[in-house]
Amino acid sequence: MIIAVDFDGTLVEHRYPAIGKEILFAFETLRELQKQQHQLILWTLRSGKELEEAVEYCRKRGVEFYAVNKSYPEEVFDPEISRKINADLFIDDRNIGGLLGWGEIWHLLNPEENPGVKEEMRRLSRSKPSFLNRVRNLFP
Repeated sequence: MIIAVDFDGTLVEHRYPAIGKEILFAFETLRELQKQQHQLILWTLRSGKELEEAVEYCRKRGVEFYAVNKSYPEEVFDPEISRKINADLFIDDRNIGGLLGWGEIWHLLNPEENPGVKEEMRRLSRSKPSFLNRVRNLFP
């Protein structure tokens, strides 16, 4: 799976342009996801020196990204082409509902390791309407 991950507010607390304090279990989770052969993309607003500092910060914590602010390493930025990243999943503090805890993210991506989470996800999918249907119901 290709997973795009934000930096500020997701891996570290918001302190831009400085680097904030690490968010609990962020790097442990990313290292485990890499061991499972997931491709991680750093997807952040940072650029220039601040981006280099963020990449180095992650590298020192054992996380090497497949790509940084692009879908694949060889991609060249072209202002005529969308910068939207091609990823299967985005982990970002700006998600609807905010950032889940990294422990919860781990369990959602690895339900086989916690049968209770797997059963709860099944139960929720049967008992609640889909997110899209709930949104549609807001605007009849």
